[in-house]
Amino acid sequence: MKAKIFVLSAIVFGIISLNLLTKQETFYHPEFAEKQTSASFGISTAYAYPPGVGILTNSPNCLSCHANNGPWKDDANTIIDILDKDTKKSLKQNDGTFLIEAKKGEPKTVLTVVGSKKSNAIPASYRNAWLYIDPTTIGTNTLSKFAPNWEVNLQMSCRLVGDNLKGYEDADITSLPMTIQPLENAKDAEISLQVMLTKGEATKNNAHDGLTGSYFERKVKLKIK
Repeated sequence: MKAKIFVLSAIVFGIISLNLLTKQETFYHPEFAEKQTSASFGISTAYAYPPGVGILTNSPNCLSCHANNGPWKDDANTIIDILDKDTKKSLKQNDGTFLIEAKKGEPKTVLTVVGSKKSNAIPASYRNAWLYIDPTTIGTNTLSKFAPNWEVNLQMSCRLVGDNLKGYEDADITSLPMTIQPLENAKDAEISLQVMLTKGEATKNNAHDGLTGSYFERKVKLKIK
């Protein structure tokens, strides 16, 4: 029994020693470094690329991690649209913003469509990412970073290109539904839609390396009917 305890202790000591010797202090997000303590014994050393701006860190947008170096431009060849799920009508306004109207207590579902036209000389992106966020909530204690008193079921996504949607047969797109619902205390709000068209794979601990991406932002107005 003593021999088993000795062997087990030696293994645990070896693991701790190895972690301490190989421990790296460079965290891509400084917020995570502050949470490391001596009580972790070096075992919990970890790296993470948060899937959401302002949710796991106080980063204001995707460019806090990723480079804006892609070939896709903010022009007619790039598709960033929000559609009414039932009518498939675009909710884009004349000023370039989007308007989503909903009644209190009633769900409203829209489709987020991101991609580029096939006729474009630039190759299609491989993976598209998007996030709906209220910039005023970044850095606050609230768990939801969507508009206050508005419920949402799919605030963000990172999806491979290749979805099929009527009206977009000549485009390489991603498309997913998002349902929102204003609660009793909800008010009109303005949120940001952050989008990245990407190609390639990011290198561990360096999101600028290996991934080509183009970043876009759109304003989305939420209005109570």
